[in-house]
Amino acid sequence: MITLCGFAVSNYFNIVKQVLLEKEIAFTEEHVTTGSKDAAVLADSPLAKIPFIRTPQGGLCESAVILDYLEAQYPTHPLMPSDPFAAAKLRELITFINLHLELVARELYGQAFFGGTVSEATQASVRKRLEKNIAAFKRMVKFSPYIGGDTFTLADCVAFSNLPLVGMATRAIYGEDLLIAGGLDYKAYTKMLGERASSQKVNADRKAALTKP
Repeated sequence: MITLCGFAVSNYFNIVKQVLLEKEIAFTEEHVTTGSKDAAVLADSPLAKIPFIRTPQGGLCESAVILDYLEAQYPTHPLMPSDPFAAAKLRELITFINLHLELVARELYGQAFFGGTVSEATQASVRKRLEKNIAAFKRMVKFSPYIGGDTFTLADCVAFSNLPLVGMATRAIYGEDLLIAGGLDYKAYTKMLGERASSQKVNADRKAALTKP
């Protein structure tokens, strides 16, 4: 059985969790925070990052690696097409969301979500990069009705957890959601995804974790 390690507030933990749910893979959860010094954690995640998984064959870290492993190891309920080019186009979307949207917006999270302060220079730099990247992303997405076409895929799991974070962070810092301002009306799309049982489970567990004392 798979053990998913991390915590329910993490967007990347929730991406992996939604994939496990969608693919109907049996798994358990183990609460692990970032920066652990525990030898068992470091054996599976050498940088003590989450999420990581424990499998019968050993540990795996880095969410993109985990997703590829789950898709290959558990081909029932596929979340990627068999055609290599079609699959590559979805991985292109996943990479773009993770690297050019969420990772850039992450520089704002300290102030947007955790009561810290982000310098005006960083705010200006992030805004410039995001506006450019959002315009590029708009050329890539389909929303017909899913992000890559007519089928729910791994890319939708990534988008469901990451696009709202980008929107919330930019609204908190700049007073406007830069995705919406850039003409990317993703809210109807994420609302649709929110009706899936996997999305409801992920959201309920995240909200419960946020309200724990």
